[in-house]
Amino acid sequence: MFDKVLIANRGEIAMRVARACRELGIATVAVYSTEDRDSTVVSYADEAVHIGPGPAKRSYLHIPSIVEAAKLTGAQAVHPGYGFLSEDPDFAEVCAQNDLVFIGPPADVIASLGDKCVATRTMADAGLPILPGSHGPVAGPDDALAIAERTGFPVILKAAAGGGGRGMRVLYKADEVVDAYKTVSSEAGAIFGDSRLYLERYVASARHVEVQILADSYGKAIHLGVRECSVQRRHQKLLEESPAPHLPQEVIDEMGAVSVAGAKAVGYVGAGTFEFLVDERSEFYFMEANCRIQVEHPVTEMVTGIDLVQEQLRIAAGGRLELEQSDVVNRGWAVECRINMEDPDRSFAPAPGRIESLVLPGGPFVRVDTHGYPGYRVPAIYDPLLAKVITWAPTRDEAMARMDRALDEFRATGPGIRTTAGFLRRVLANGEFRSGVYDTGLVARVLGAGPTDDN
Repeated sequence: MFDKVLIANRGEIAMRVARACRELGIATVAVYSTEDRDSTVVSYADEAVHIGPGPAKRSYLHIPSIVEAAKLTGAQAVHPGYGFLSEDPDFAEVCAQNDLVFIGPPADVIASLGDKCVATRTMADAGLPILPGSHGPVAGPDDALAIAERTGFPVILKAAAGGGGRGMRVLYKADEVVDAYKTVSSEAGAIFGDSRLYLERYVASARHVEVQILADSYGKAIHLGVRECSVQRRHQKLLEESPAPHLPQEVIDEMGAVSVAGAKAVGYVGAGTFEFLVDERSEFYFMEANCRIQVEHPVTEMVTGIDLVQEQLRIAAGGRLELEQSDVVNRGWAVECRINMEDPDRSFAPAPGRIESLVLPGGPFVRVDTHGYPGYRVPAIYDPLLAKVITWAPTRDEAMARMDRALDEFRATGPGIRTTAGFLRRVLANGEFRSGVYDTGLVARVLGAGPTDDN
């Protein structure tokens, strides 16, 4: 096992990794920008290194500064968390060149799965079901139109290097294609530095279901069940649960099996997630693979009892995956709510500020992952996630009731501060959600019912 790990991230995920390391007896190095000098992980970690000013490009995305911090402190490995450099193959390669273990899959695997066109073809060859479409980059607007007409409307244009819900557009008619291609291609080039697009059939009333996998460097891989991630706004998840309601066990087993096959096909190492669209008939289609720990990983930990971050660390240190597929048993139900510093009644506009009072929920089977504390000034230039509240119970109804109680207890107050806690209680109370039969359009329908009254 490693003696010292540098955490190349911030916020709640930096604290999550630091705690996992401490339990394993691993010393930690936090890196921080000027904006984050008062962050929780800076005081929690064994060492902390300032890596630059607030803008991420000059700090958390500045590879030379992070590598230098690792070498300066004698760290043996780097955990990238999620976001920032977590899926950057160049960063993984630079780590290797500097004798640092990148806690994640090899650089070539990240590169191949990060290119959605390559990933789709690779997964199709591995036997995963994929949606009809271009199955590769479209050559231009005329090619996009021809493929769309052959596939049938509606279709969706997506950036080949995209992610995080950016660089995509749903098209319902032929006369939308040419202009949309030019717009989305330009957006993709500006955001990702890669203007290539691919096109596939758009599944209306789709569910977003994902499979958690673990794989070691010796060719062994297992899956840890599924997560339902259909409560989204602008393709950004707000609430996740595990398992997925009303999804037949045979479908869950099949999704897990093909995800393991896909992981083995590319030589995946570490923790990863295979994401699928599921239609009204419970037929599923591969969407993408994420080469990192997910924000929503706690719900899988709650139902399996497996610490995913510690498994990441063991695998990256060269250990064999000791778990067998038969060891993975899902017990009960878990749900996670993301408490973002956003105002749902203003299109989820950021609403950061100085936290004057922070009251976190407690009680049996309630977990809160946060980096916030009273007096903390939340930087406006980073992701608005303040906390994740996770609850577990033997049944879905009990887990939701526990979550509603936990969100009712959650309080974050200060000048200008708003959070998504009140809105998420509205989601929990929604009849469609309560039935367990819902899709990615749920948030829009909840918003249409009226404003959120509380914080």
